[in-house]
Amino acid sequence: MDDIAIPWSATGLDPLAGRVLEHLVTVRSAGRDEVAAAAGVSPAEAGRALRRLTDSALASRIGGAVPRWAAAPPRPSLGALLARRRAELAQVEDLVERLYETHEAMSGPRAGDMVEVLTSEDEVPARYRQLLADSTYEVLHLAKPPYVTGAPASGPAVTVTPGVHMRSVYETGGFTDAVSLTTALRGAGQGGELRLTSQIPVKLVIVDRAAALLPLRGDRPSSGSLVVHSPALVTALVALFESVWERAEPVALTRRHDLADADRTLSASGRDLRMREILRMMAVGMKDETIARILDVSRRTVQQHISDAGALLGARTRFQIAVLVTKRGWLSGEDDSALPPSLQLNRAAGMSA
Repeated sequence: MDDIAIPWSATGLDPLAGRVLEHLVTVRSAGRDEVAAAAGVSPAEAGRALRRLTDSALASRIGGAVPRWAAAPPRPSLGALLARRRAELAQVEDLVERLYETHEAMSGPRAGDMVEVLTSEDEVPARYRQLLADSTYEVLHLAKPPYVTGAPASGPAVTVTPGVHMRSVYETGGFTDAVSLTTALRGAGQGGELRLTSQIPVKLVIVDRAAALLPLRGDRPSSGSLVVHSPALVTALVALFESVWERAEPVALTRRHDLADADRTLSASGRDLRMREILRMMAVGMKDETIARILDVSRRTVQQHISDAGALLGARTRFQIAVLVTKRGWLSGEDDSALPPSLQLNRAAGMSA
């Protein structure tokens, strides 16, 4: 046993008392001087160690002219000592937990509770889907490519709970992306509102004004994302969204099928409605191929309507067309008197057909 380093302090015994106990278990009994010689200490030190062992019920004193000591059976005696130590340690653990809770309450929430850092390739789309699935009343969305949520064909569709109000702003320059168009059409089909703007400061999703998802680096979204839970930060991000939303232009993607039906009937009112929507989308900066995909028409049809509008307005460029149709109120859809005579006649013919 001399070659084994035993941590007697774990039992509550000091190293000397432990060495004395190790000696006593090897003999039937021993006097103080014998113990002192075996442990290499003075008789007084040996006597104090023997008293500690006796008080702990690990040794017993044998009476006589010269007192001797014998070790108690180690398993039950040491087992009882260890049980007491375990109970004491459990009390200390409870105290540590109470101290920790008090410290947390005094120092406030930790940064780790306020922000999640997502770095792996699969974490971001999975957390995005989870946030949308857990939404209860509102989702605010600023979107621009590149997208890291994966194409719908490569994973489950990203959806929100029925009844959740979704407002999305897409960057016009990236709206030709298949992912953004599919997602926008799905959101519009669920009653969501869509707007377009020329530039979005940061990709952002805010769920129930309680959590926000945004990229770690705006120039490299694939490098990871943050999920923000801090009420103050989420409130600031909501204000950013509302600012972008106010400046963005509304787009009604839900009219896609209505326009396709109107086109098949070849009615004048259908052509009027289609031209209005084409001009509305062109005015907010959408490309011809994007407009064609949204309205389910050919790119040539889109270009022909824009050309016809330019001829009616006497405008030579798309920029001039956009300025003039906006200035003259062609896009409002509320007052037909703002339309040129040819379109007013088309509207009347269509209504009487």
